[in-house]
Amino acid sequence: MKMIIAVIRPEKFDAVKQALADKKYYGMTVTDVYGRGEQRGVCLQYRGKPISVDVIQKTEIKLTTCDEKADEVIDIIQKTAYSGKTGDGRIFVVPVEKSITIRTGEVFY
Repeated sequence: MKMIIAVIRPEKFDAVKQALADKKYYGMTVTDVYGRGEQRGVCLQYRGKPISVDVIQKTEIKLTTCDEKADEVIDIIQKTAYSGKTGDGRIFVVPVEKSITIRTGEVFY
């Protein structure tokens, strides 16, 4: 199993969620996060004065899938979240040893 963690632009979340649902990937955990990477923040104007914001709001999506479907999920997220600009986000892939359903105790390897 693989856990896929995608950090994307918030405005791309609905499109990514729908693209995953279209391919029958429904389960996910979504968190609003703040951070910085290569983009290193943005410079904005507030009341005529420039201000620097060095942490940017992003949306983090976590989902798990079997090893065979991980590349398909990654491809869906990458194509849907793409804008071509700095700050599009990043995808992390982490191995999952096992997953246990709390209600039934069913174990997935």
